Amino acid sequence: MRILYTILWSFLFSFMTAYVISNMNQVDFSMLQVILMTAIFTVAVILLGEVGLKEEDA
Repeated sequence: MRILYTILWSFLFSFMTAYVISNMNQVDFSMLQVILMTAIFTVAVILLGEVGLKEEDA
């Protein structure tokens, strides 16, 4: 379930980012760009959560 939420939030952030950047540059919106950014964000967050960040015992 955690990975599903990660994919959902990655898609929403990617969609928002691609929309804003395409409007600022006055170019056409590309759904392929959203899908690629979603994959990159999802992999980065999963790797960060599983490998990169470890909780330390206090």
